Amino acid sequence: MPATPPSPAASAPATATLASAAAPASAAVPAVQAKPRSAVVFGVIALVLIGLNLRAGITGASALLHDLQTVLGYGPLVAAIIPSIPTLCFALAGAGTSWLTGRLGVEKAILLALAMLAGGLLLRGIPATGMLVAGSVVGMSGLAVCNVAMPSFIREHFASRTSLMTAMYTVTMTTGATVTAVAVVPLAQALGSPSAAVGAIGITAVAAFLGFLPVVLHAHRNSSRGTAGAISPWPLLRTRKGVLLTAIFTLQALLAYALLSWFPYMLTTMGLSASDSGLMFGLMQLVSVPAGMVLIAIGSRPRMLRPAFYLVSIVMALGLVALLVLPVQLSFVSAVLLGFGLGIFPLVMVMISRSGASTAETTALSTLAQSSGYLLATAGPFGMGLLHGATGGWTLPLAILLALALVQIVVAHLITGTPMTGKANTR
Repeated sequence: MPATPPSPAASAPATATLASAAAPASAAVPAVQAKPRSAVVFGVIALVLIGLNLRAGITGASALLHDLQTVLGYGPLVAAIIPSIPTLCFALAGAGTSWLTGRLGVEKAILLALAMLAGGLLLRGIPATGMLVAGSVVGMSGLAVCNVAMPSFIREHFASRTSLMTAMYTVTMTTGATVTAVAVVPLAQALGSPSAAVGAIGITAVAAFLGFLPVVLHAHRNSSRGTAGAISPWPLLRTRKGVLLTAIFTLQALLAYALLSWFPYMLTTMGLSASDSGLMFGLMQLVSVPAGMVLIAIGSRPRMLRPAFYLVSIVMALGLVALLVLPVQLSFVSAVLLGFGLGIFPLVMVMISRSGASTAETTALSTLAQSSGYLLATAGPFGMGLLHGATGGWTLPLAILLALALVQIVVAHLITGTPMTGKANTR
C-alpha cells in the first residue's frame, strides 16, 4: 500500500507493500492446500496464546525493576544490564532462527522457543540476582525465536489473511503486556515478593506451550511440504529492501524498548508513586492496542501507508516532547501519545510478513531485520540507564530518543516507496 506518489510510475512499487492487506495475497504467496477447520481453529488459538506472552515477560519485569533492585540488592551496573537482556537476546538468539527453522521447521522451532520462554520466566521466580539474570537470558532467547518465526508462521498458515492475523497477534501481544504491567505490582504486593510475581508470569507461557502442541502435531502428520533449505539472511543486507526493513525495525525497537524498560521507573524517580507509575505504564500499553488496529486500517487503504507511518512517527516524537516539558502530574498525556507511537509495530510486522518471494525468504528478512535491529536497539535501554546514572536526570536520554524519532520519520518515508514483495536481488 503506497504513500501518495508523485507519478503513476512511482505508485506501483509501494502498492506491493500492503496492497493486498485487505485482499487475498495469492499474488505474493504461493497457494496453500486448504487446512481442516480444526487445524485453523487450533492455529488461531495458538496465535492468541503466543501473542499474549511476547511482551508480558518484559513489561512485568520493567514494572518491578525498582522493587527487584531494592529486595535483591544488586548495583547500578546490573540494574542497567537487566533491561538490556531482552534486546540483546533478541539479536543473538534471533540470528539463528533462520537456521533453526530450516532444520526443524517453523512449528517445531516455535515449540522449542516456547519451552525456553516458560522455563526462563519460571526460573526468575527464585529470589536471587543470578536466577533473575539467568532466567531472563533463557526466557528472552526463547522469545527471540518466537519474534522472528511468527511472520513466517502467519505467512505459512494464514496466507490469505496475513494482515488480519498479524493484527490479531500484535493486539494480543500488547494486551498481554498491558494486563501484566498493570497487574504485576498488586500481584507482587499480594505475594509479598517481586521475584514471585515475575516468576508467576511464566504460567501463561506454559499455557502457550500446551496450546501450540496441536499445531505442531498437525504439521508433523501433514509434513508434505518440501523442506526448502533456509536462505541466509546476511546477503539481504546488500539489498535496499533488507536495509530499509532493518532500519525501520531498529528505530521502532530502540524507541519501544527504551520506553518499555524505563518508563515506570522514570516516572517514579520524577515523583509519582510506584502504583501510579504502573498505571501510566499500563495506560501507555493500553493505548497501543487500538492504535495498532487503527494504523493497520489506515495503512491498508490505497495510498495511505505513508501517511500512517508519518502519523505514528510524529505522535511518538510529540510524546517524547511532552515527557520532557510537562510536569509529571500530566504524565497521562505522554502515556497516551507514546502508546499511540508504539502502534508502529503492527505496521512493521505486516511489511515483514508480506516481504520476500517465499516463506524461506520471509524468514531470512525477518531474521535480518530483527536480529540486527535488536542488537542495535540494545543501546536504548542500556544507554538510558547509563546516561541517567551519569547525569542524574532524564533530559539527555529523552533528547536522544527524540532525535531518533525524527530519523524514523525519514526512514518511514523511504520504506513506503520501496517494493517489499518479490525476490530480493543481492548485488
